[in-house]
Amino acid sequence: MKKALVTTGILLIMLGFVFLYRKEIAFAFNKYFLNKVIKVNTVVTLDKKNSYYRNKNYNYVQQTTSFVPENKQDLLNIYYTIINSGEKSFSFYCPKDYENCLNDVKAIANNQTTLSDINNFVHPFNGFTHISTEYDPFGKVKLHVHKTYTNDEIKKIEEKIDEITKEVIKDNMSTRDKIKAFHDYVINHSKYDSLKSDQGIDKYHSDTAIGTLFEGYSLCGGYTDTMAIFLNKIGVNNYKVSSENHIWNAVELDGSWYHLDLTWDDPVATDGSDILDHSFFLINTTELEKKEVTQHDFNSNVFSEVY
Repeated sequence: MKKALVTTGILLIMLGFVFLYRKEIAFAFNKYFLNKVIKVNTVVTLDKKNSYYRNKNYNYVQQTTSFVPENKQDLLNIYYTIINSGEKSFSFYCPKDYENCLNDVKAIANNQTTLSDINNFVHPFNGFTHISTEYDPFGKVKLHVHKTYTNDEIKKIEEKIDEITKEVIKDNMSTRDKIKAFHDYVINHSKYDSLKSDQGIDKYHSDTAIGTLFEGYSLCGGYTDTMAIFLNKIGVNNYKVSSENHIWNAVELDGSWYHLDLTWDDPVATDGSDILDHSFFLINTTELEKKEVTQHDFNSNVFSEVY
């Protein structure tokens, strides 16, 4: 009887100990489970890449075939590779040797500027309106990419781009002349959406290529997406450059990088007349800074090719 009482007492003490230190025990178990049971170095591959995948590396982000990150730059490259591929969801794992991995994932996931910067380097049809990141204590990270354009919108835009290309582009044109012809067409067939920018009236899809190409109204996002889609179509390396409240195109031509800003080449006239300008057509950064520095104050560490 005494033995039973002693055993029961020990059991109660143990249960009390577990209750008092349940968080610490759970943490220790999770750590053991993570390190010994779950294979966090699971080999993950990305085999799917859609037709809008761009086989390009930049100073800020590069493609990767390794989805076992060792540092924050690896995480940026993983985000870029997944978004660039066109995948809508993808999972990878933080390895146990990279102790700060989940903290770095959270830092990227919660920084809209960083996510937008990465988004600027992919084809607009693979770009996102927002991206959500799930993570658990065991090191699993899952990205959900919410695309800017639907499949129906993509088909519609591609058909319109083909139509414009046949109308204004000639085979004997230089690449620069092709870009200029498309630049002029867009500005001549669209105007800046002052209602949305000045009064917040959301009447048109002016921040996408839909507003620019089909509704005749555009904001900087619409102008820039439309030009980026065309540049990708004719095989010209490009990305989008953004400042705090503006976005425009960066274009590689003959081994050098230039700025191309359709928004500022389509100024709003006080008398309502349409103006076609070329002040921001394929200019270098020195020229850009002489013309305007407030809205074009971009991060040269991110968009270093064009700086």
